[in-house]
Amino acid sequence: MGELPSAVLFCCTSNAIRSVMAEGIMKRLFGNRLYVTSVGVRKGERDPFVTEVMDEIGIDTSKHNPKSFDELDDGSFDLVISLSPEAQHTAVELTRTSACDVEYWPTFDPSIAEGSRDSRLDAYRTVRDDLMRRIQQRFPVHGLASLN
Repeated sequence: MGELPSAVLFCCTSNAIRSVMAEGIMKRLFGNRLYVTSVGVRKGERDPFVTEVMDEIGIDTSKHNPKSFDELDDGSFDLVISLSPEAQHTAVELTRTSACDVEYWPTFDPSIAEGSRDSRLDAYRTVRDDLMRRIQQRFPVHGLASLN
């Protein structure tokens, strides 16, 4: 478990699924104790499955507007957490000249799951729950509300 940084950036390929979930979970757990946002290597489209599975745990992501690294207002982060190989490469390039830590959390892309609607939603839930577990393990959450 590490100390709580003051600014965290989550990134993935299109800022439509994984990084959106991570941002929502982090904001829910830590509120205004830190600044958190998310981006993608490319700007994707909102994914309705994300909205649905995040609503199940009381996190509203319906107003999230995907954005790319190019659209970041500020590059001052203490920690960048990349969730896809492409995002990891971009994060390393972005932080090459800054005093910022980069962590790579390889995370499955549930949009490639096949099958029924229910089995696809289960893939999204698995990613959501895995991100929640990783965030709670990585950051001290003593005295904060749990999402379980």
